[in-house]
Amino acid sequence: MNPNGENALLTDLYELTMLQAYFDHAMNESATFELFVRKLPPERNFLMAAGLEQALDYLGGLHFDRAQIDALASTGRFSDPFLASLETLRFTGSVHAMPEGTLFFADEPILRITAPLREAQLVESRLINLLHFQTMVASKAARCVLAAQGRTLVDFGLRRAHGAEAALLSARASYLAGFTGTATLLAGIRFGIPVYGTMAHSYVLAHDEETQAFENFVRSQPGNAILLIDTYDIEAATRKVVALARALEPKGFAINGVRLDSGDLAAHARQVRTILDKAGLAGITIFASGNLDEYQLRDLIRARAPIDGFGVGTQMNTSADAPYLDCAYKLTEYAGKPRRKRSEGKATWPGRKQVFRQLGTDARLARDCIALASEQHAGTGLLEPVMIDGVRTGPPVTLSSVRDHARRQIDLLPASLRELEPAWPYRAQASEPLKELVRCLDAEQSRAWPAHAGSRGSPGARQEN
Repeated sequence: MNPNGENALLTDLYELTMLQAYFDHAMNESATFELFVRKLPPERNFLMAAGLEQALDYLGGLHFDRAQIDALASTGRFSDPFLASLETLRFTGSVHAMPEGTLFFADEPILRITAPLREAQLVESRLINLLHFQTMVASKAARCVLAAQGRTLVDFGLRRAHGAEAALLSARASYLAGFTGTATLLAGIRFGIPVYGTMAHSYVLAHDEETQAFENFVRSQPGNAILLIDTYDIEAATRKVVALARALEPKGFAINGVRLDSGDLAAHARQVRTILDKAGLAGITIFASGNLDEYQLRDLIRARAPIDGFGVGTQMNTSADAPYLDCAYKLTEYAGKPRRKRSEGKATWPGRKQVFRQLGTDARLARDCIALASEQHAGTGLLEPVMIDGVRTGPPVTLSSVRDHARRQIDLLPASLRELEPAWPYRAQASEPLKELVRCLDAEQSRAWPAHAGSRGSPGARQEN
């Protein structure tokens, strides 16, 4: 196991069976693979790249230890010479990627790997696993950030995340996308994310009297007391908060806020705000939770509900309305020759590529162009070198700087793409040299296999219609 806990066997079997075949036939020349999303879910106007840091950690620590090689040997599928070759396998390739927090669209490569074939092939499954999940969550979280219009957003998703790694990485991805913090303690410690917490209904129920529950908590958490007030009766609980705040203030204790977790949040928040304000407690904030998503956030804000912050969990951490992305990691060049998949509905652009982005006069997204990496175009190339010959090009990027980048990216969205409803798709256009390369490859393959000449797919058709 490497220091990050990765296991080289966390992959699909076919990655290793292909490596055995490559080994048997001495195929290990330089290969380029690119990772992209074929199409955006109907519920998404954009996606936000995330997970690169974990991907680079994985590549940097890739190796097979003795126990893993022995486990492979026990399957009876692999030859001894091949297994012996794995002892020295390390990732020695180069990686170009969109920085985390970058917005992207269908067919745009967010990661490009060039390495000896077996290295580039082996990492496919885990790279997709890491980048797909955080990208999916960050994209959902970014929509929540847009809907919340500057209000506090806290990740509440640990208990319903799909496993421990998902809980940690979804906390990271949501913070990257603009959330204020997380309730997941280990994520806060591991990634340096601000940690937030209130109390559960069980805490109130464990006390014989609600006021006593509130007072005990305030005394135990001075300066960090947010009281859950919907266990019994919200109005009565709010009046208890008022009385307690007045009683504790001379003793140096303050109540920071109250939390609502059920019912008509807008109506309850108005009722609570009125009571607190009349008592001169305008400084006590109102925090709301309860299976929220970006649509509910938008509706609450449109209704002018006096809510200062939200806990968002299940819907965001699982990206419930779009729980997967149609992403792929495909070979685009091998042994110096561009390669192109022509499967119906899954055709790919060949060659090493770059994505060039131009802004309009309003400093918002105007045009993306998918081009060969050797081309020059107006705008900014989005794929940057992050690893050369198996070594990072610089120190790890801090999460705070990634978060700043993500915020600037969201500022680039035109009004239509900021809306929650589907907008007219923003699609990258392919460059003319890239289209010409497709035509040349298709013509070459048609000459080589005339019986299959009519079976080719067209990424351009999918992309530009």
